[in-house]
Amino acid sequence: MSDQILHECGIAMIRLRKPLSYYIEKYGPLYAMNKMYILMEKQHNRGQDGAGVANIKIDVESGHRYISRYRSIKAQPVAHLFKKIGKKFKKAQKEGKDKFKNERWLKENVAFSGEIWLGHLRYGTHGQNSIENVHPFLRQNNWRSRNLVMAGNFNMTNVDELFDLLVDLGQHPKEKVDTVTVMEKIGHFLDEEVQGLFEKYKDQFSNREISDIIENELDIPRMLRRACKDFDGGYTMAGMTGSGSSFVVRDPNGIRPAYFYANDEVVVVASEKPAIKTAFNVDYNQIEEIKPGHALVIDKSGEYGQYAIVKSGEKKSCSFERIYFSRGNDPDIYKERKQLGRLLVPQVLRSINFDIKNTVFSYIPNTAETAFYGLMAGIEDYLINKQKDIIIDQKPSVDSLEDILSFRPRVEKLVLKDVKLRTFITDDEHRDEMVAHVYDTTYEVIRKGIDTLVVIDDSIVRGTTLEKSILKMLDRLEPKKIVVVSSAPQIRFPDCYGIDMSKMGEFVAFRAMISLLKDHGKDYLLGEAYEKSIRARGHQSQLNYVKQLYEPFTDDEISAKISEIVRPADMKAELEVIFQTVDNLHKAIPHHTGDWYFTGNYPTPGGMKVVNRSYVNYMEGKLVRAY
Repeated sequence: MSDQILHECGIAMIRLRKPLSYYIEKYGPLYAMNKMYILMEKQHNRGQDGAGVANIKIDVESGHRYISRYRSIKAQPVAHLFKKIGKKFKKAQKEGKDKFKNERWLKENVAFSGEIWLGHLRYGTHGQNSIENVHPFLRQNNWRSRNLVMAGNFNMTNVDELFDLLVDLGQHPKEKVDTVTVMEKIGHFLDEEVQGLFEKYKDQFSNREISDIIENELDIPRMLRRACKDFDGGYTMAGMTGSGSSFVVRDPNGIRPAYFYANDEVVVVASEKPAIKTAFNVDYNQIEEIKPGHALVIDKSGEYGQYAIVKSGEKKSCSFERIYFSRGNDPDIYKERKQLGRLLVPQVLRSINFDIKNTVFSYIPNTAETAFYGLMAGIEDYLINKQKDIIIDQKPSVDSLEDILSFRPRVEKLVLKDVKLRTFITDDEHRDEMVAHVYDTTYEVIRKGIDTLVVIDDSIVRGTTLEKSILKMLDRLEPKKIVVVSSAPQIRFPDCYGIDMSKMGEFVAFRAMISLLKDHGKDYLLGEAYEKSIRARGHQSQLNYVKQLYEPFTDDEISAKISEIVRPADMKAELEVIFQTVDNLHKAIPHHTGDWYFTGNYPTPGGMKVVNRSYVNYMEGKLVRAY
């Protein structure tokens, strides 16, 4: 993606299902630590602003620590975390010698030697990137069963309502942010679950005996049903109790991803399949998806199951996961991205007037590469059919036949990304300067004034990098025409479920629509939509009034206006910007239909509230988050 955006975080969980001694004898004391490191490192694409890992030891004697947690915001946070953990094991191995392979000694003397691991990778979509913002979060209590460790990949659209619910429950939350409100709400019902069991058994057993009973009888599904019923958003939330229960709960529309693998030794959860595949060397068909609206719950004894938590809605898992965010070595995602490129072939051929001979094809590195392969496979199929038609109709000579069969589309790597340069400077003046130098090009492969360049990107959000860097750079090659192709449709609406796309005024498609309204003398519609959005405040069920602003115009009209907006003032070549259609998006990715950023069809009531609020913010000049 040429425009950098931040996005969903990643989670990782490992639950050892047998006594620790089993793994020490079969694999060595570092088994779980090494597996967790691979599981997190193979998801580092999901968060490079910070990472955290927590570990719980089951049934440790009183007086010994049983919860360990490290968090990091270093440049390579995962490596930093496991280097620290590894030092503890090395020190213990040196000091403990033969005891290092003793389960009891290890758990009593070495941190991160427990049976349950929870990891998190973070992109800081909002707020400062401080260590306090890094998951897992810890809610502590002297009762082991009331301790709660949580990490998640989520955004809630109704934080204000959740905050008020906590206040009504008698709590005094320290912050009005979704991470705090979610944890405190789940923690509240965990407390109630524990208290209910205590009341049930207080006249039959001693407090010490009751504590053990509670740990074995905790009803985690019931606790989650009570806690999650008011959540509106996209979420995959993972948690561990101090007593050894653990869970991963997923939103009812399956917006955020979650997968698991289980055998008689382990239960493993991750945000992406390839991480589990690599870490545990299992077949893809052994990795299951956690069902929307369900929780995977693992009790203290290691037994697990999926339980319905909230009523499942229509499955609307995020299509952006498939287009860009997830690792492309997932076989399904790889096929989908290739198909996205292939489906663009008719539009591309029309844009170059079917003149493949004088066209050079390339891509924006690195995530558009797979879609580029699909595009070129489609172009080659078109050529094969044309060649067959010519041979059948014209019956060429041997020499001509050789020329026809040897013709190939011209492919060059024209855009190079300098991985050492990152546009992390936030003020606009300096960011534009940095953007201009993130990419470089390959010179002297274009026939000046003759060739058309077709360059595919996986998505175009703001258009900033196109305007400030890529188009200026490509124009210096002096082509006749430049065609920029997006394998994703036009991004028209904000996301509120985990991707950092909340400021509507930054979207180049939105800016194009505004410009078209003004060009056609229809800018009065902006005020009408604003008034409707204001009146809709506080309503649970409402329309997306921004969607109506796009209705006067075709996709092609908006694409043409985008071409005008991103075109540098001194650009000489002709420019055309092409976008994937929504219909073709769903053909390529039929099982992941979450498309609200393209269509405005949000799967939850909170999404509708957010899009209208984001529009009100735009109209009022407020550069703030809409949720």
